[in-house]
Amino acid sequence: MQTYQQFEISGLSAESTEVVTALLSEAGFTGFEETPAALKAFIPTADYNEGTLEELAAQFGFSFSRTGIEETNWNQVWESNFEPILVDDFLLLRAAFHAPQPAQMEIVITPKMSFGTGHHATTYMMVQQMRTLAFDGKKVFDFGTGTGVLAILAEKLGAADILAIDNDEWSTRNAEENCQVNGSKRVRLKLGEDTGGEKDFDIILANINRHVIEQHLKGLFTALKPGGYLLLSGLLKSDEQDILDQAIQEGFREVRVLTKDNWVSIMLLR
Repeated sequence: MQTYQQFEISGLSAESTEVVTALLSEAGFTGFEETPAALKAFIPTADYNEGTLEELAAQFGFSFSRTGIEETNWNQVWESNFEPILVDDFLLLRAAFHAPQPAQMEIVITPKMSFGTGHHATTYMMVQQMRTLAFDGKKVFDFGTGTGVLAILAEKLGAADILAIDNDEWSTRNAEENCQVNGSKRVRLKLGEDTGGEKDFDIILANINRHVIEQHLKGLFTALKPGGYLLLSGLLKSDEQDILDQAIQEGFREVRVLTKDNWVSIMLLR
């Protein structure tokens, strides 16, 4: 059975917490939980590099402790801390054990150890960006699907075909479960790191991190139809200009940038 390492990080300011979270996600950490006293971060034991936390602790002046947990304990961890998220009056993200709330639509998820349940500002902004686009009959690619929330939302917004990939098997299993819970029929989940050669997407969703986005911008441009939209997040405010410069160099045009809690989401047009 796969085990995870849980790190409890204390001594961070609110702004430093955002930066450290982004850096840890780039280093392979797949789950985060903020409490009043600490930031908890989770990573598969096999992916943990011992020097990562030591280097960040020296840079940001925090302390941390580590404990090992079994994968089967993860659902219990989330159920004890997971709170519903309402994105404007548009979308309610909740677990099955939460009561419904007034919203135009809702997605019910099984909270497990994967990133992107809506508690993070980046997912929140991606939902806001998606609300402004027409998905009816569109072909969509969700690059780094995590819990599958954005792919499920794309279907609810009318997309005809959604390819959703993730390179983490645990995330794809969680996304598959969430698709079943929400009755999704048009989401194709795959374990992988690219489209597998598929092209002509109308909309591409990429809520990942700066390094992955930088590595794949050229490929995402190729996979997108002319006139198609690329929605990006998982980016700090300080990443904005560098990503925009590279995107423009690849042939994209800037449409809209949203900011929330020191994070940004960028909408680009091919």
